[in-house]
Amino acid sequence: MKVQIKKLNPDAKLPVYGSSYAAGADLFACTDGDVTIEPHKTAMIPTGFAMELPEGYAGFIYARSGLASKKGLAPANKVGVVDCDYRGEVKVALHNHGETAQTVSRGERIAQLVIAPYVTAQFEEAEELSGTERGAGGFGSTGTK
Repeated sequence: MKVQIKKLNPDAKLPVYGSSYAAGADLFACTDGDVTIEPHKTAMIPTGFAMELPEGYAGFIYARSGLASKKGLAPANKVGVVDCDYRGEVKVALHNHGETAQTVSRGERIAQLVIAPYVTAQFEEAEELSGTERGAGGFGSTGTK
């Protein structure tokens, strides 16, 4: 699949897959300099590019495991969604889950982008839903007793 990328900043780095079988492509910070994120605060980190995803696909922005485990930095909304009709700059709302300030440097890998197909549902109101063994049980109801 080809995805058109438009650099909005000449220093922007295009997403890069870290290995042949990586599902997520690394996204890089395209900032004027270092950005310090205080504990329990969020900063919008620009990538410096916009993209054109094919119809029927979306970009899902996930945490990078190394950044999350070593620095406590991960997307504030857990998973960002880039719709196929969005043409603005891709940004990452990076949240500091730790107790100390963390610095994001220009060019640092800040998140990963997974491109996947999606289904658009046609929602219909119903008086009743079909029965199942599980029923309305949720939030751990299928675990061992």
